[in-house]
Amino acid sequence: MIRTPLRPLARILEARSRGENPDAIERENIRLRHEEMRDRARRRAEGRLLVLAVFFFCAFSLVGGRMAVLAQSEPGKPRTSVAGASILAQRADIVDREGRILATNFDTHSLYAQPRDMIDPDHAADKLVEIFPDLDRARLIRDFTGTRKFLWIKKKISPEQQQAVHDIGEPGLLFGPREMRLYPNGSLAAHVLGGASFGREGVHAAEVVGVAGIEKYFDERLRDPARAHQPLTLSLDLSVQAAMERVLHGGMKIMNAKGAAGILMEVDTGEVVAVASLPDFDPNDRPAAPTEGNPDDSPLFNRAVQGVYELGSVFKVFAVSQALELGLVNPDTMINTQSPMQWGKFRIRDFRNYGPELSVTKVIVKSSNVGTARIAMDIGAARQRDFLDKLGFMQASPLEITEASGSAPLLPKNWSELSTMTISYGHGLSTSPMHLAAAYATIANGGRRVTPTLVHGATPTPGERVISETTADAMRHMMRKVVSEGTASFGEVAGYAVGGKTGTADKPKARGGGYYDDKVIATFASIFPAHDPKYVLIVTLDEPVETSGDEPRRTAGWTAVPVAAEIIRRVAPLMGLRPEIEPADLAAIRRASN
Repeated sequence: MIRTPLRPLARILEARSRGENPDAIERENIRLRHEEMRDRARRRAEGRLLVLAVFFFCAFSLVGGRMAVLAQSEPGKPRTSVAGASILAQRADIVDREGRILATNFDTHSLYAQPRDMIDPDHAADKLVEIFPDLDRARLIRDFTGTRKFLWIKKKISPEQQQAVHDIGEPGLLFGPREMRLYPNGSLAAHVLGGASFGREGVHAAEVVGVAGIEKYFDERLRDPARAHQPLTLSLDLSVQAAMERVLHGGMKIMNAKGAAGILMEVDTGEVVAVASLPDFDPNDRPAAPTEGNPDDSPLFNRAVQGVYELGSVFKVFAVSQALELGLVNPDTMINTQSPMQWGKFRIRDFRNYGPELSVTKVIVKSSNVGTARIAMDIGAARQRDFLDKLGFMQASPLEITEASGSAPLLPKNWSELSTMTISYGHGLSTSPMHLAAAYATIANGGRRVTPTLVHGATPTPGERVISETTADAMRHMMRKVVSEGTASFGEVAGYAVGGKTGTADKPKARGGGYYDDKVIATFASIFPAHDPKYVLIVTLDEPVETSGDEPRRTAGWTAVPVAAEIIRRVAPLMGLRPEIEPADLAAIRRASN
């Protein structure tokens, strides 16, 4: 750029010749130069503002265009419209130990409406009510003719319903693909499976999440995409489960019981082969949780793990086991059973008068409260509590369903000498049938603690030794006698040498204030075959009453025992147990030959 000199020589000479001041020429040139610089800076700033204006115009045009595209797109439920979030609908199957399906996925469709695209809302509402009678016609018309742009009608529909809706011919009724959880066996093992529902939802997909039972406990594993094709294998046997539930249901009806629970467990591994709670429900249409009334009035209540009650005389086995282990008694030790037994102002009585004394074996066979209480006095509160803790009666059951976490036994606030005596025969400590099954399995397998599980195939780690094999063998012998000549005579099943112990406990009132006079919890805890136990079976009836005789009978020997015997008779062959002749009692043979 050529700049004009501030003091051009020609003009300076000319100004001097005319007598003018040459400095005025310099000042004028400086002024002109500054004006030129100012104009140039203004033009540069105006150019930059123009570029910025064009940039902002393009940016706002892009945003506006994107908003227009989104406004014309298919809407989804707001809570699922998170940028970058994908809905995983895939969920692994659940199978039994033989690989038979217990829970799987089913491809179906959802039904939704875009009212602004509807041609005849009234006609569409009429037809939808015919297809889905539970819909409210007035509400549909209100929604179809209002300001809503999107409306869920049904989250899942059958192929037949989809075709019927399609035949309406309404362009505002649309379908979205969906995967739902299906339980092909209906209510079978309902309390174990629990159920599933929808989590995050969109028009084109829905996330299936577990809401109860094993579906919720293993929810993260079942939803893991990397393991979607690896089914979760349970320890349940579908055939055995079906047989148990059928017999248990019939027994509950015959015995006029409010509810029932049954548990079949392997004594060595703790695997639960079958577990049932009645009444039950269909997880395909899981009912809503009750908001009032007693929890056990709902079919959702799992009596096998949530039913925490005093279970009665089934606990006598533990008192005698501990006394044998401590060397305080042997099976032939004579125990004072003079009834009633006085302790302060309290009296402990037997169901019948068994005479002044009984052997330890007879205390179990006859189910003497007095005899068991005297044995417990020798054991003491501290040692009794420690022993029951080793058997698992101080913690919630570790079973792999969410409901088990709330099954912690109810312990006495003050474990006094009186508590020690009453707990020895099953009063003063409330627990669940699942706790009882694990404790009986500990005795049945030779004395090692058992942890119940619903997962098949896991390598079991031997539990700590609770009692010696000698003590366990003596207890199995006593439990066999309970069936062959004691309170559980109706439990005899030819070829399977059933052993066990009955328990009948008065049912406490729901809001405290003592016990009912005519309501009991009847339990039969059994092992079979008694000489070489493979399984433990627990049957518990809630408020049973047997009415075939002149007087109503509520004890476990008349109610729970026959039901358990029929279950064993049905399921033992299904599990590959062949009937066999029971080995003779060598000690009895020697006594008879002398």
